[in-house]
Amino acid sequence: MGTKHVAAAGHYLAAHAGFEILEAGGNAVDAGVAAGIAIGVLEPHMVNFAGVAPIMIYLAKTGEILTISGLGTWPRAANCQYFHDKHGGAIPEGVERTVIPSAPDAWITALEQYGTMSFAEVAAAAIRFAKEGFPVYPLMTEILDAAAPALLKWPSSAEVLLPGGHVPEPGEIFVQSDLARTLQYLVDEESTAAKKGRLAGLRAARDAFYRGDIARTIDRFFQENGGLMTAEDMAGFRVGIEPPVRTQFGNIDVYACGPWCQGPMLLQTLNLVQMFDLHGLGHNSPAYIHTLVEAINLAAADREHYYGDPRFVDVPMEELLSKEHADRRRDLIRPDSTGIEMLPPSDVMNSLKWVGSGALASTADDYEGILDTSYVCVVDREGNAFSATPSDSMRHAPIVPGTGIVPSTRGSQSWTDPEHPSCIAPGKRPRLTPNPAIALSAEGLVMPFGSPGGDVQTQAMMQVLLNIFIFGMDPQSAVEAPRFASASFPSSFEPHGFPPGKLNVERSIGSETGDCLRGLGHRIEWWDDRTWHAGSVCTILADTQKGVMKGAADPRRGACAVGR
Repeated sequence: MGTKHVAAAGHYLAAHAGFEILEAGGNAVDAGVAAGIAIGVLEPHMVNFAGVAPIMIYLAKTGEILTISGLGTWPRAANCQYFHDKHGGAIPEGVERTVIPSAPDAWITALEQYGTMSFAEVAAAAIRFAKEGFPVYPLMTEILDAAAPALLKWPSSAEVLLPGGHVPEPGEIFVQSDLARTLQYLVDEESTAAKKGRLAGLRAARDAFYRGDIARTIDRFFQENGGLMTAEDMAGFRVGIEPPVRTQFGNIDVYACGPWCQGPMLLQTLNLVQMFDLHGLGHNSPAYIHTLVEAINLAAADREHYYGDPRFVDVPMEELLSKEHADRRRDLIRPDSTGIEMLPPSDVMNSLKWVGSGALASTADDYEGILDTSYVCVVDREGNAFSATPSDSMRHAPIVPGTGIVPSTRGSQSWTDPEHPSCIAPGKRPRLTPNPAIALSAEGLVMPFGSPGGDVQTQAMMQVLLNIFIFGMDPQSAVEAPRFASASFPSSFEPHGFPPGKLNVERSIGSETGDCLRGLGHRIEWWDDRTWHAGSVCTILADTQKGVMKGAADPRRGACAVGR
């Protein structure tokens, strides 16, 4: 708890990096960017500096909430036909699934528009962690060990992620010298231009990445290795500043990013469940879990059929988030059974078309193999809030030699079916799983929250929100409570496998509850307690009237909250 400011992040050193910026006088945006850049160094198995970074910001003075998309577009040479002709409709790992790196632009745009500090100031901790190293931790070892056979295909990646030819063990110091030089190059370019002011310096830092030596190095590597992205694609890219989408849940307003990500699915699910007596059903009872899972599956069906980049797709967002729509869809929630096949979408536009291009996934590994991403949030002394979900690990394409980065592989969340709302097209964004959120109440509560976890993200976020506002848990108890997650819909990740009826449940929920859910038709697969597969929610519940902030961090992935 704190009275001045709080920062929370997926790694303890990133939370401290954000906290140090707050202590130095920076605002929530400065601190959030510092923590976010640090995450890209500290969790290379989950995030990298050249990945994605969707951001949501609440400005206390005006009450405005905005989003920075932090999601790259497909290069001009990309289209569905290319992948059908060359790969039989698959989107393979490697440079061909690259979309334009967006995180550097997102961080710098946030600083330009809403921060107060320089790139050098907020990147200092990340550069130190990259140059001097940090201690490897067990989850990092576990994931790199599983990824080692794939990493060995790419010598440039093995050199960095498997130093000395082995998986780094917990307690080893992990150094990323090339990444440190990349970040320092941006700082140096900023420093030269900053004589004309802070904004000129930030623009120079951005240009150093998108128009300077880094872009040229990436371009050469991609030309030599069959990539589609070019320096010209990078030079023409800018993230968007866009309004959020919103729903009212009880006496709180919940905000998410638009349908270029899965954020609206959280809001649709809340709309569906808020007319049930959730408290009366009992926390994590069979009836409670079943009700939430059915609502999740209904929202996922709409996600699958309608969500896509709204610059290319007519997404009926107003209708999908309307209470009338939720009332109609709620009638499909059956208290006595679940549907094994994917629930149908609403009739706003079309009938059922897509159930995933991949084979049915039948094991946990099939569904849970790609769960990169992290999360950071900050609330400052003025009540401003920052919420961001950086992602794109260095495991799914080769590191560009000499840079320490992997340009965003988020093309894995597109489809090659030209009729799918998230199909590949030049200049189009994939449908992103990372989705930061912020909740507000008329009583002065401000709550940024989010989680890693792929398709688990919105489900983990919803459960924490309900734990706090329906069951009255304090934020840390709400984060630590046992979780479940449906997988009974097409995965967001290539090859978009669809495991009908699958429901993952942490073991502490209990075998008796599992048996009841199995009797309702759910295909139960047990998770270990506090598994990292169940997400890693961080949140800050700031009561602006009482002047107290409560930060919470998920032990499932070693997250941390720091405040004063």
